[in-house]
Amino acid sequence: MKSMAALANEVFDRSVADYHITDNVDTPVKNPYPEGSIESIFYSKNWVDAVQWHLEDIIRDPEINPAEALELKRRIDRSNQVRTDMVEDIDTWMREKYKDVKVAEDATINTESPAWALDRLSILALKIWHMREQAEREDADAEHIARCRGKLDVLLEQREDLSTAIDQLLADIEAGRKYMKVYRQMKMYNDPATNPVLYAKK
Repeated sequence: MKSMAALANEVFDRSVADYHITDNVDTPVKNPYPEGSIESIFYSKNWVDAVQWHLEDIIRDPEINPAEALELKRRIDRSNQVRTDMVEDIDTWMREKYKDVKVAEDATINTESPAWALDRLSILALKIWHMREQAEREDADAEHIARCRGKLDVLLEQREDLSTAIDQLLADIEAGRKYMKVYRQMKMYNDPATNPVLYAKK
């Protein structure tokens, strides 16, 4: 049976590869996993990350039309909110999975929840894809290739370490040595009731 981190890495890598079939931020997502499954949630989460990654590339075009840049910035803001909501959905799934665990009296809480660690794993899948792409470019000089191969090695090591840490955290939660809470991010700038610029318009 795969560990949670191994499963996440497998799904994230599939999502990144599927995205790059068209490499278009407007391509509709075609999630291959059963609705409601953790694989489906992981796939959707990484697809959102992949689209946002490429939106961030597009908006950095120095010749971009200012009106287009503004619309892209707003799209990125909306995407950020979706990403945050999806991380919270993963934590909610985890909380339900471990709801019957007897928590030890001396159990401790982690600095980040499982889902936020998995969010970092999703972004690492994108970094690895794109760094590997740079390391294999045929139009770049040897120095660029060597530098990117070095960075790719670091990213792969980072993924291995983070995957181990995630699995250790989940093992501790399952054994009651650690406990988790689901904290809502409560982003204020997207809320018309808490962003002064927005509620001042009323």
